Amino acid sequence: MGKYLDPKNDLIFKKLFGEHKHLCISLLNSLLKFEGDAKIEWIEYGNPELVPQIPILKDTIVDVHCKDRAGREFLVEMQMKWRKDFQTRVVYNASKLYVSQLDQGDDFSFLQPVYALSLINDIFEKDPNMENEYYHHFKIVNIEHTEKQIKGLEFIFIELPKFKKLREKQATDVNPHLFNLWLRFMTEINKNTREIPKEILAEKTFDDAVTCLEESSLSKAELYYYDRIWDIHRKNYILIHGSRREAQEEGRAEGEAIGRAEGEAIGRAEGEAIGRAEGEAIGRAEGEAKREIEIARNLQKMGISIEQISIATGLSIAEIEKL
Repeated sequence: MGKYLDPKNDLIFKKLFGEHKHLCISLLNSLLKFEGDAKIEWIEYGNPELVPQIPILKDTIVDVHCKDRAGREFLVEMQMKWRKDFQTRVVYNASKLYVSQLDQGDDFSFLQPVYALSLINDIFEKDPNMENEYYHHFKIVNIEHTEKQIKGLEFIFIELPKFKKLREKQATDVNPHLFNLWLRFMTEINKNTREIPKEILAEKTFDDAVTCLEESSLSKAELYYYDRIWDIHRKNYILIHGSRREAQEEGRAEGEAIGRAEGEAIGRAEGEAIGRAEGEAIGRAEGEAKREIEIARNLQKMGISIEQISIATGLSIAEIEKL
């Protein structure tokens, strides 16, 4: 029995959906909730720089960019960890693509919708009331009458861990056949997999997809980059979460000190309340800044480009160059 690779790895994800149009079409038709008879039948890939053959690191937030015959554009991405600015960057990239459809002087009627599909290997919606809601579909709608929509931009975020947990608790699948199979494909197959689920193997759509996951289908160079990508993800996770804990501890200490000092000046009773709140806010801000700087320095030592460091930390290129 051969060894299988994880489809969530950047390299494998791009090979699956950036080199096999029929797989990309199936994924989009299965996971996007089109109205009426609006299925995708044909696509062409966008800027080839968005689909590098061997991506050590992402040069852009977009993993795969394509459009169909109607001119609709699709951004498809696999995101391993959720960051607070990720959603904003997805909106920025989709909006930029929407605007770039027109040349100066073109009529606005030429604009076609842009759909951003993001598969997230993390839980970002922690509201207890949304514990079982893993599919998040955002549109531009009228707040009072949500059936009224401004067409143009739609965003779909899927929390893979929630889907996996929910499916394990359910006896049967409650969503359309290929919808569930694609999400099972993304969540149930990893480096420890020795047998592909029989339901996936029974679906002809997945023949090429399963082949892409076989370790033997990759060259030695691709296998090296496959492992390298996981190594980078692990290091980034350690750097970010380790620095975040240190920043929180520093922020609390500095906040308490500032809060006490200001509280004494204003008055013990009122000062402690105001000083503690302002001190903690200042401390957290300073701690966050120190954390981002420390992360940037560590990423520089790893040889990661300034542009990638800027995306990871939120620091400007000018600030990073001064470190």
